[in-house]
Amino acid sequence: MFHKEGYKIILATFAFVIISILLIDKLITIHWLKTVLTIVLLCFLVLILQFFRNPKRHTTLNDKQVVSPVDGKVVVIEEVFENEFFKDKRLQVSVFMSPINVHVTRHPISGTVIFSKYHPGKYLVAWHPKASEENERTTVVVENNTYGKVLYRQIAGALAKRIVNYCKIDDMVIQGSDSGFIKFGSRVDLFLPIDTKVKVTLNQKVRGGESIIAEL
Repeated sequence: MFHKEGYKIILATFAFVIISILLIDKLITIHWLKTVLTIVLLCFLVLILQFFRNPKRHTTLNDKQVVSPVDGKVVVIEEVFENEFFKDKRLQVSVFMSPINVHVTRHPISGTVIFSKYHPGKYLVAWHPKASEENERTTVVVENNTYGKVLYRQIAGALAKRIVNYCKIDDMVIQGSDSGFIKFGSRVDLFLPIDTKVKVTLNQKVRGGESIIAEL
């Protein structure tokens, strides 16, 4: 199953690979070179298909828990001052996605979208300390009566050139459901209440919509 954001790119890649293989077969007579080029093209196609895959996830709905919005590795767990929406201290948990991770973004909690904003910006590497404030990014805040407000921020990386965010203010969203997509390498920051009990550790690998990041 593939994400809808990849349909055009997948079709274009299929066409490019098929046409290229036909041209290679017609124009190149050296057998080993023909084989190498064909393998390279097929590997490129497989990488594109892998990047846009959208596996089904089984989210156990729980208003007292925050699930990971993306697949990847936990690279930050620290208390910070969040200066865009809360303007006070929050607990930040960041998940870095490599190009081979699933890049679907999912809602960390169920509730109502109370803030959603896109920011154009730079394309620093996703783990850069200033990426959260200077890179292209979107900020979304979801609120429910049990957990309160959770902010998550999609951040473009050095390879990511387009962030897709489906959230609009006053939308009712379900934990684990699709909230957007980031194309080609990136990270997502979560900003949680200070008294949150974090359930992950640094360098832990997590799965979007399933791994529990924190709970009340």
